[in-house]
Amino acid sequence: MVSSWPHDPLSRRRALTAATGLVAGAALPLAGAAPATALPRAGAAPDASAATYTNPVIWQDFADIDVIRVGDAFYASASTMHYSPGAPVLRSYDLVNWEIAGHSVPSLDFGAKYDLNGARGYVRGIWASSLAYRPSNRTFYWLGQIDFAKTYVYTATAAEGPWSRLTTIGTAYYDAGLLVDTDDTLYVAYGNTTINVAQLSPDGRTQVRTQQVFTTPSSVGTLEGSRFYKINGQYYIFLTRPANGQYILKSSSGPFGPYTMRQVLLDLRGPIPGGGVPHQGGLVQTQNGAWYYLAFIDAYPGGRMPALAPVTWTSDGWPVVQLVNGAWGTTYPTPAVPAPPRPVTPMTGVDTFNSPALSPRWEWNHNPDNTKWSTGSGLTLRTATVTNDLYWARNTLTHRIQGPTSTATVQLDHSAMRDGDRAGLALLRDSSAWIGLKRDGGVTRIAMVGGLTMDTNWNTTGTGTELASAPVSGSRIWLRASADIRPGAPRPGTFSYSTDGTNFTRLGPDFTMGNDWRFFMGYRFALFNHATQALGGAVRVTRFELSTP
Repeated sequence: MVSSWPHDPLSRRRALTAATGLVAGAALPLAGAAPATALPRAGAAPDASAATYTNPVIWQDFADIDVIRVGDAFYASASTMHYSPGAPVLRSYDLVNWEIAGHSVPSLDFGAKYDLNGARGYVRGIWASSLAYRPSNRTFYWLGQIDFAKTYVYTATAAEGPWSRLTTIGTAYYDAGLLVDTDDTLYVAYGNTTINVAQLSPDGRTQVRTQQVFTTPSSVGTLEGSRFYKINGQYYIFLTRPANGQYILKSSSGPFGPYTMRQVLLDLRGPIPGGGVPHQGGLVQTQNGAWYYLAFIDAYPGGRMPALAPVTWTSDGWPVVQLVNGAWGTTYPTPAVPAPPRPVTPMTGVDTFNSPALSPRWEWNHNPDNTKWSTGSGLTLRTATVTNDLYWARNTLTHRIQGPTSTATVQLDHSAMRDGDRAGLALLRDSSAWIGLKRDGGVTRIAMVGGLTMDTNWNTTGTGTELASAPVSGSRIWLRASADIRPGAPRPGTFSYSTDGTNFTRLGPDFTMGNDWRFFMGYRFALFNHATQALGGAVRVTRFELSTP
């Protein structure tokens, strides 16, 4: 299966319905920056310093980004599907260097399947959603629909949180874009092929009205992934044609239209070799009036990677992406913005889990059992599930892989494991493999396991086969997984271990990571500990390091 959406009128929703029995969608971001006071002149290039940046600006899996500017900081939100907490809030001061500030959805409390309680939420949960800032009450808003049933709104006065649920709305705003108008009215653009606009009540808790504003021509096929802006008195809805195009609607008559449509890009070559077309993105304006488009690139097995390009405007008010040799540039001049107040926190490096809370770099596979883990002097993972299936195991903690290649190394104390326990470090997706410890009959050994698989309905089809093993002694071990997530044929993951933290021994064959787009999320490094016989065992991770060559 190719690593991007089919280039035909089949929407993602219909494609997944046909292929998997599920319905899924995704969107990318738009900038909710304050409206420009003057339209950039036709052909004007954004001001920039002599420095350049390289795409992708984030080589980690952050899809469906909605991007805004608040003062001198840029913020973005991304899809996380079944991972918890959900909807990470990214922050940058230059649109190039990003950190994870927090999460808009503290827990996926949308039903038992998100707790791995009798059902599972894989490829559900947090899809394309929207992030906005409302100056009148100095509040961030996150809005997204769950399971095609309801829309949830969360708010916070700081990107780090705490975030809390403001309301639940009965209409499911599919692939929504939230606009805070200049008169403080809240509008939502949403839909697939048929695009609608809803007006919310002044407090943002209820829907006042909703109206269809556009029907996609059959010649275009599918449009979704709404982002909603007001720029110089004009209303714009930015839409994606998955997975190879971007279009924009413009209205001079108000948020409910009528709208006219123009193509922004189609089948544009992207900056990741073997990757897809930059699409499903949003617009944001810098402090000096320059505009940028932040899109994502399908680049499996790693996921969907954000890429940035400058935008200029035609004299009649349409955006134009600035290209390099007819393609989305690999490099561009760095945006001219004020000096950042501080360096952003890297998304790679060492974590010793000494804080009382987890770093926002981490997300659980489904909601965790919070009675079965703790931090401080390392991360303690107590067994939370009795199962022989990692996809059913609660309290599996995940970290995005850094591209194009990176290595995760964990130091682990396994002295408190019990018979039947399995603990280790996985490359986790719908086809998975791991290196870790098996304790049986009072004996602990190191093993490399492959063949953990799910079908396209996200049911387990393989619980794993041991491919190599070795005896271990003592109570500490170092586990290592390396991943090459460049799109292409090899896509290798490798595993090794060490008893001294210095000398590592390969264990097992290369694992070929899958690149089917239908799981949406890319591979992640995952820390796990589950029981196959009885609860009561534990492991302690004293150090995690994500490094690049």
